[in-house]
Amino acid sequence: MTRPTFSNFKKKALDNPKVRAEYEELELAYELRKQLIALRKEAGLTQEELAEILHTQKSNISRLENVNSKTSPKLSTIEDYAKAIGYKVKISFVPQAAT
Repeated sequence: MTRPTFSNFKKKALDNPKVRAEYEELELAYELRKQLIALRKEAGLTQEELAEILHTQKSNISRLENVNSKTSPKLSTIEDYAKAIGYKVKISFVPQAAT
């Protein structure tokens, strides 16, 4: 008997159409926030330091990076964040996968 793993659990869970739909709905926001955090850390900045650069409070940076946030950040906020860490935003569109 094989030991259960998260990837096996995820694969099985995504076989459920309702779970898959919810996962796909949240995936973009999760990936965005994960990338923001990685780039900030790559720039060698803490949330406090980034907040200072952006003339805002650390709690705003924390909320922006929070993968469980219920709100979507404005594009201008993402652009300001990117500029502060030495990046610019590039948006690309890809075809939807056939379901």
